[in-house]
Amino acid sequence: MSVNLLDSKGTPLDKQKFTWRELVQDPISKLDDDAFTRVRVILANGLEQQANRFQHMCSQMNKELRQPLAQVRRQEHHQQTMINWLLSSDHSPIETTIGYEQVAIEVTAAVAQREPDPYLAQVYRFGLLEDFDHMYRYSALLDRVEGKDANNILQSYTDIVPGRATMDEHRHPHDDLRDHYDRKTAAPISKMHALTIMSGEYQTRDYYMNIGPTFSDPVARQLYAEIASIEEQHVTQYGSIIDPNETMLEKWLLYEANEAYNYYSFVQSETNPRIKAIWERFLDYELGHLDLVKNLFKKYENRDPAEILPERLPDPIPFESQRDFVRKTLEEEINLRANGPNFVDKADENHASLDYRQHMNSEGSPTEAVAAGYKWEPGTELARKPSSV
Repeated sequence: MSVNLLDSKGTPLDKQKFTWRELVQDPISKLDDDAFTRVRVILANGLEQQANRFQHMCSQMNKELRQPLAQVRRQEHHQQTMINWLLSSDHSPIETTIGYEQVAIEVTAAVAQREPDPYLAQVYRFGLLEDFDHMYRYSALLDRVEGKDANNILQSYTDIVPGRATMDEHRHPHDDLRDHYDRKTAAPISKMHALTIMSGEYQTRDYYMNIGPTFSDPVARQLYAEIASIEEQHVTQYGSIIDPNETMLEKWLLYEANEAYNYYSFVQSETNPRIKAIWERFLDYELGHLDLVKNLFKKYENRDPAEILPERLPDPIPFESQRDFVRKTLEEEINLRANGPNFVDKADENHASLDYRQHMNSEGSPTEAVAAGYKWEPGTELARKPSSV
């Protein structure tokens, strides 16, 4: 049965406590756990990271809310710590990157199919094909630098083939802005979808910006720089579909509801009992945060949270392979481009984006260089015939 958002109290904030031993638990297994356990871990980290970032910004702009924001933000930080430390140390940075891109592909594809607004669904499909190509480029890098098969991480859930070529994804900033949903008429699930995907893309952008400089391989350094730029474009795209007219408390209410929705989705699909217990715990914690914000919403805006929230959480996000949908989207929409907020055939692309792209690629494209001559084959070096001397 789904959770009643309007009546659920969750765990009270003063009962949400951690010890250091709790925060740093045994990590998941890179190979033995199902790949979608890692997908959920990475997505949850992004959701908590974005909640923390949002609450810091709110605190800088609102004195009255600083105390409750500080209380909730500390819990969000500790939740993120417990989640992010679930990733095992035997994941190399590139393997973790492969995991990040699998999140972007599978979760965005699932959201695109459930999104009730046709325009927003198109936005998600557009971004999906770009992340799909990033997976292919990073898989080539993993082969180049570590001699590993990316499918060890993907576990055959996600294809490793080119998408919309990354070198063609670079756009003028104006062509990354989309029309936003209307806060008064948009379905609550549409608002949650936007926060979910934006949060995932934001953490990906930050991860690539931090990891990229740590490589000695010059192509790897350039590759992370190029794809981090596209992730910045994606954060711009997904952030722009959120209605800027929502009040600060309205947004905070939606953030907490969305975290509860995602943890609820995780609980429904998690196959590792130990990790499922964490999702159940954090679902109760987020409902506690939501209860606090509902009361703040009533106090400061004199409004009923039922204006914003659905009575019950929507059906959970399905965490399963979206291969067929991705292939269909790739076949039908690979030639789409953006012209302002609209999606057009590549023949009708904005000249400002063409000029921007031409300059950025004028000295070569790292994503093209890394994949030159690369084609995914099962087993990589284990299945290859030795070259003749």
